[in-house]
Amino acid sequence: MDNVFQELKLRGFIEQTTHDQELEHLLSNKKISCYIGFDPTADSLHVGSLVPIMAMAHLQRFAHKTVVLVGGGTAMIGDPSGKTELRKMLSETEIESNVKAIGHQLSRFISFEKEMAVLVNNADWLKSLQYVLFLRDIGRCFSVNRMLKAESYRMRLESDEGLNFIEFNYMLLQAYDFLHLYNTHQCMLQLGGSDQWGNIVAGIDLIRRKSNAQAYGLTFPLITTSSGAKMGKTASGAIWLDKDKTSPYDYFQYWVNIDDSDVVRFLLLFTFLSVEEINTIKDLEAEALNPVKMILAYETTKIAHGEKEANKAYIAAQEMFGQRKISKTLLPSSAIHKQETLIQSNMPKTKISLERIQKGVQVFELFAEVGLCDSRAASKRLIKQGGAYINDERVKDIHVNIQQEFFINNEMKLRAGKKKYHLIYLHTKK
Repeated sequence: MDNVFQELKLRGFIEQTTHDQELEHLLSNKKISCYIGFDPTADSLHVGSLVPIMAMAHLQRFAHKTVVLVGGGTAMIGDPSGKTELRKMLSETEIESNVKAIGHQLSRFISFEKEMAVLVNNADWLKSLQYVLFLRDIGRCFSVNRMLKAESYRMRLESDEGLNFIEFNYMLLQAYDFLHLYNTHQCMLQLGGSDQWGNIVAGIDLIRRKSNAQAYGLTFPLITTSSGAKMGKTASGAIWLDKDKTSPYDYFQYWVNIDDSDVVRFLLLFTFLSVEEINTIKDLEAEALNPVKMILAYETTKIAHGEKEANKAYIAAQEMFGQRKISKTLLPSSAIHKQETLIQSNMPKTKISLERIQKGVQVFELFAEVGLCDSRAASKRLIKQGGAYINDERVKDIHVNIQQEFFINNEMKLRAGKKKYHLIYLHTKK
């Protein structure tokens, strides 16, 4: 696919645009500069920020330039969008520290090399504005009547706390950001959450008035889980992108434990696996989705924390909850298959002949023979206690005979407890 607009649309990123057909034509025929803003209200972003982050990554993959704005200036005001009360005011030192941390974090998702993306802080131009001149030059372009109709302002006006005057300036400042980035970085497109629609439209209108130019806007839907909860919110707190706040293992487990009905949607939004490949698994249900969830968890962890941490989290999960072989035909471009091969290669192995299987080998004998148990008696105890597995299925009878059909592609995996494995290869004479 050579059209990032269609890529974003098929993956579920687009809720609303200001000029649907014009924007698609523009993105298909020209490499443009666009921007997304992040509030530095904390020293880490969380899973709820992944939609704009992944959208940036897709735009960059299609060779569009992304300007990442971290709002060091607007954070001193506070965005009223989506809030029913005044945001906590941060000190300039706190804001500056958060800006640096977020910039470092975003570099794992997009490349800042060769100006493929640039990081800017709106404190660099907003803090030096002269208020009277700003009102005279920019403020006169805004209608208070129209501003009060914006959802972000209307929600606050209807709340018990009401709308603080300092927050009322936020729309002007964000619109000015768009104008500034249009003039300095040729930004023609602003992207943001659905709650930013009013601010984005205000910026487009300001660019039209001040620069006599056309700019565009695109918003993302609010992503919730199937239960209706906001992304990244769990009973134990937020799922952060900072590994010191949420470990890579816990991050991995967050994705493993999502509801079945969210799997396909989250693969489209939060991984780079192709749409065509993901569509091949959309009809899977129940147990068949478990290995898909492992792939989702692996891919999201690899993007956020790197392949090394994803590998460690995957191996730890396999050791903790038992290994499940993931078919190489399942989402075949996933990097998890390289790790599967590595795990298999490091597993102890034993060959057994088809002739011997046909003569009869009881399961407790084989567990002792390959060293998973110290003796046949220990093997029987293990089976009676429910700790013996063939291909991750619990062995319930100590006298089960090993059958040829137990082998998948001439391989059979034995497991004793949670962490001891042995791979049996079936040797057939030709």
